[in-house]
Amino acid sequence: MAEFAKTSEIRFKIGMNANNVPIDIKWMATDTKNQELRDCKSIMISIWDMNQKETLKIDLWTNEMTTDEMHSQYFQTLLSMTESYAKATGNPYAVEEMKKFAQQLAKRTADWEDGK
Repeated sequence: MAEFAKTSEIRFKIGMNANNVPIDIKWMATDTKNQELRDCKSIMISIWDMNQKETLKIDLWTNEMTTDEMHSQYFQTLLSMTESYAKATGNPYAVEEMKKFAQQLAKRTADWEDGK
């Protein structure tokens, strides 16, 4: 096993109502300058379980998160995941194709929102 040069922790604190619906989400990372819990409206965590060879995920958001904010987070996450995937695999087509997909989905989503 490799020796660690340093370690870092990311911590989440989720406040829930009586129905276990998140109403308050806070987070902090140990290697940031400000060691205080910071407010956020949602988290999306994807974890690769190497034993089960599958992705585990946690998606939480508060009632205060607007639909527009959810759209923005979702599209930004898609593009960020694509950049990470391209960097990790060297796939030259990933970024171009996902950007096209995200732009088309954003347009169709905007049209759908306008039609409500």
